[in-house]
Amino acid sequence: MPKITLLLRKFLIWKYKHISERNFVYILSVLVGLLAGLGIVTLKNITHFIQALLEGKIIEGSSAFYFIFPIIGLSLVFIFQKYILKKNISHGITSALHSISRRNGIIKPFKIYAPLIAAPLTVGFGGSVGLQGPAVTVASAIGSNISQVFHINAKTRMLLIGCATAGSLAAMFKAPVAAIIFAVEIFSLDLAFVSLIPLLLASVSAIMTSYLFLGSDSFFGFDLQDTFEMKDLFFYIILGVGTGIASVYFNKMYFFITDFFKRFKNPIQKLLIGGGAIGIMLYFIPPLYGEGFDLMNDLLLGNDIRALNQTPFNADLTNIWIVIALLVGITFFKAIAMTTTFAAGGVGGIFIPTLFMGSTIGNIVAKVINNIGFGFHVDESSFTLVGMTGLLAGVLHTPLTAIFLIAEITGGYELFLPLMIVAAISFGFTKYFVPNSIYTSELAKKGQLITHNKDSHVLMMMKIDKIIERNFISLTPEMKLGNVLKNAVAKSSRNHFPVVNDENEFLGILLLDNIRSMMFDTDLYEKVKVKELMHSSPDIIDYDNDSVAQIMKKFKYSGAWNLPVIKGGEYFGFISKSKLLSVYRRKLVEFSN
Repeated sequence: MPKITLLLRKFLIWKYKHISERNFVYILSVLVGLLAGLGIVTLKNITHFIQALLEGKIIEGSSAFYFIFPIIGLSLVFIFQKYILKKNISHGITSALHSISRRNGIIKPFKIYAPLIAAPLTVGFGGSVGLQGPAVTVASAIGSNISQVFHINAKTRMLLIGCATAGSLAAMFKAPVAAIIFAVEIFSLDLAFVSLIPLLLASVSAIMTSYLFLGSDSFFGFDLQDTFEMKDLFFYIILGVGTGIASVYFNKMYFFITDFFKRFKNPIQKLLIGGGAIGIMLYFIPPLYGEGFDLMNDLLLGNDIRALNQTPFNADLTNIWIVIALLVGITFFKAIAMTTTFAAGGVGGIFIPTLFMGSTIGNIVAKVINNIGFGFHVDESSFTLVGMTGLLAGVLHTPLTAIFLIAEITGGYELFLPLMIVAAISFGFTKYFVPNSIYTSELAKKGQLITHNKDSHVLMMMKIDKIIERNFISLTPEMKLGNVLKNAVAKSSRNHFPVVNDENEFLGILLLDNIRSMMFDTDLYEKVKVKELMHSSPDIIDYDNDSVAQIMKKFKYSGAWNLPVIKGGEYFGFISKSKLLSVYRRKLVEFSN
């Protein structure tokens, strides 16, 4: 280890002399992209091996295994996290956003390898989630740790995390433009030349890795042939509203089930209840197994019978209304199966389940239009694709990513107008009812959500510990004036003093101005007590709940120059407006540069 450290130090010195900071970031972005691509390759190969083994050799014998496998997979994930890893693997994009907003982009190294084991076990054994979330976890951890190794500053570290995320999406779907837009939309990166080039390099290098190991095969073996016609515009508007409604349902169901499982404190209970529920859903609706790309491809190719023939119901799949009813059931239960997988302890992502639901909704809308009896006809494959865009835009709050992703992976540029229409309607509808996406809702509640607003971004990046001042002498209500002058005023450079009780609970403030007129009247030293002179604070800062943005508002509306900080119900210190503005100014300069 000392030898490696010495070599690294020599390299950093050499780099400082011979490679500019910008060029070094370009090099690192290529490296991050390559490694993100390798992460995707590893995730996909392990998952597909498990699925091929189980579905090909075991499930063929009995569909009852659909009930058993989720519990086995979740149990293996639980054992891995509890007894081997001894850490919890949080969800990918949410985890990366939290690391950026609260930890300056520092992500622990175990997140590079842990999802490579936990996610394939979850998805391979039937968990109804996707691999894109774990892929982002792996990639963002790679970007963060590489930046730490090479002593990269916090702002550039965040850019490299964005590059890694773009690389993971580019490698997964072979869609470099959508990958760059995704990183910009999710991480609120400035789309300037200085950030665009690293994002491009990371995306290209990740795709090259994917092509090298996985070939030119894509998830959707489908090339769009149909073109947009103005007569279909009204139906695409209907689809936009439909995907908007489905997006709201998706979000509400996610939060409802997540809150329901929070009632169970014992993880074994969550595992058994969740695993059993997933098993029941998979037994009756096998297309919910794993990511569900087979069903999406079958719907795109118009092969309804192959898409739905695994269901145990003796349904007449030549009856189009039975097909529509089955697709409605699949759509309804996909959000439930996905969230239950998470709540029960599974590791995965929501990106691909969103595509899954969008494809079924688009196909349902097209089938209803074509068979309702009014002589209308629309292309089912086109609506299936555009439905994916609508749900991606609504659920993830990433409309531009949704538009370019579907256009890139299917060559559907002829559908750009309906893609934009549906994405805009779905996003606007969902945004009205669900202001923040699943990725960002928890951070938004805490005021820790990164945005494109530079002022808000800087405030969010500031740490409250950096602006709290602790060098104040505390007083008690029963202290007499003489004691205050001798043990507080004479020993402090401050002009205000917190008043606390024996439990260190904050009671009020004593200002030097409150005692200035009686400081030299010795007759009052034993007569006047602190409780007669102190006054309440115009506002109080809650260390555990107030963000820096909220603190700034409290100073604005209270007109105070100093405000006390309460932590865990006890007095903790003071924040001054001058210190707050000084730190804000330094952070703004750092961020702008």
